[in-house]
Amino acid sequence: MRVFVTGGTGFIGHYVVKALLEKGHEVVVATRHPNKVPTLRANPNVSFVEAALTDFEKMGEGLIGCDACIHVALGWGDSPSAMLMNDTRATVALLEMSARAGCEKFIMTSSTSAMGRVRSEMRETTSNMPIDLYGATKAAGEAYVLGFSHGYGSQFPEVKMKRNIIRPGYTFGNPAFPDGCSQPDRRFFEMAYAVKENRDINIIKNDGTQFIHASQQAEIYMKLLESDYNEEIFLGLGSEWISWKEIAQKMIALKPGCTSKIVETDMGWGEEPMLYDVQKIRDCFGLAFDAHDFLNDHIRWTFENA
Repeated sequence: MRVFVTGGTGFIGHYVVKALLEKGHEVVVATRHPNKVPTLRANPNVSFVEAALTDFEKMGEGLIGCDACIHVALGWGDSPSAMLMNDTRATVALLEMSARAGCEKFIMTSSTSAMGRVRSEMRETTSNMPIDLYGATKAAGEAYVLGFSHGYGSQFPEVKMKRNIIRPGYTFGNPAFPDGCSQPDRRFFEMAYAVKENRDINIIKNDGTQFIHASQQAEIYMKLLESDYNEEIFLGLGSEWISWKEIAQKMIALKPGCTSKIVETDMGWGEEPMLYDVQKIRDCFGLAFDAHDFLNDHIRWTFENA
């Protein structure tokens, strides 16, 4: 299969590309930085489209001959209209161009942020209640992906392309390749710097999440790509809730004699976390992820590289 991947040199994106290559697929990577991961640049089964998400002509040309599109890249802006133009509009344009190019499948990368406020039951069918522009942007993109479902005039007399959505939670990991990248969030590194300098680590009391390693996240993409599902949403999170306090304790343990202390700010969060229900990826794909082993390795890697 020839697969078009936006953001293929970014963190989650380069893990998805790695998984595609391991499955024997040919990959077209759309990115503003084609030389960011030299290992991918040198791979004969990878070609590049050097473009921003809003370079629609280049994107359309790159999609020609592709069987599927996996949209991982994120557009950004500092206002509602900028987020609309740079991310939601780009997602909708890519959706249209993929259908026009004859892609059989389209996978959009959304976020648990589209769901917004955490409630007692968080699953794929929970209504979206975004609390920031990022979440609103993703929720809007989801609506277009799901709503593009039947014939529309002469340009799209029918919609055959299968369209699905993955909502990743906090995804972490070492680089997929020696010259790759880690997650953009810097909290692991900030903890490592604090430990090395014997400074206190500041966290929110009872803060944590269902961490998932990027290779585990990529498994969901591969299972979905290989499936016949259509118009479905899948949460991409681990099964186990892990606290930031546990991570801080593991980081401190890496430096004998460390005098750093963990300082917790009480925001009134209860001890019992409200969890996302990840039963759907288990039922549909047989996937259930415990990130502890990956997390231990990532903590060591972060400490060594800080």
